[in-house]
Amino acid sequence: MNIVLAGATGNIGSRILDEALSRGHRVTGLTRDPAKLGARDGLQAKKANTAEAGAFAEALKGHDAAILSIKWNENDVHQVLDALRKAGMKRCLFVVGAGSLLRKDGRTHFDHMAEKGIQPPTSRPAALALAEVQKVTDLDWTAISPPASIQPGERTAKFRLGRDHLLEDDKGQSQISREDFAIAILDEIEKPKHIRQRFTAAYY
Repeated sequence: MNIVLAGATGNIGSRILDEALSRGHRVTGLTRDPAKLGARDGLQAKKANTAEAGAFAEALKGHDAAILSIKWNENDVHQVLDALRKAGMKRCLFVVGAGSLLRKDGRTHFDHMAEKGIQPPTSRPAALALAEVQKVTDLDWTAISPPASIQPGERTAKFRLGRDHLLEDDKGQSQISREDFAIAILDEIEKPKHIRQRFTAAYY
């Protein structure tokens, strides 16, 4: 496939890039500093910024799917959606936060963390971005939320999928490696199972 990846140099985006290239996909990596991507087989690096709507839409054109792994406190989801439409890009996957996932008590993970005095700057903007994406009916979108903890780690390919609830293992831990999270994303791009849905991935 020919995939365009916004946020290709980020903590999660870089793992998505690695996974996509390892599967033989052609990737156009969009970033504010293409030099950070270097030269790799199957990769074309382009400078792009969602704030420059016309240029961003142009960079999206001609691809089979778009993956948006960007900070939603720094990017306007409405501009991104408009750019996708202008580019004629139907298939798109949005990486959003864990904050909007529901815990066992019915509260959002964001509210649970706020009670502990923990409020990551990206959490609420990501939840608001998801809410806007969920209103969209003219794009084949998918959104994915990580579990409570997503850190560098091993590529095990052993995890489970869920929908709108925070997944925990038998010890009450909610976690996944960035490498395995990237697998879940590329699996969804290759064989869509969550069109116009949000899903999540975490360890057993």
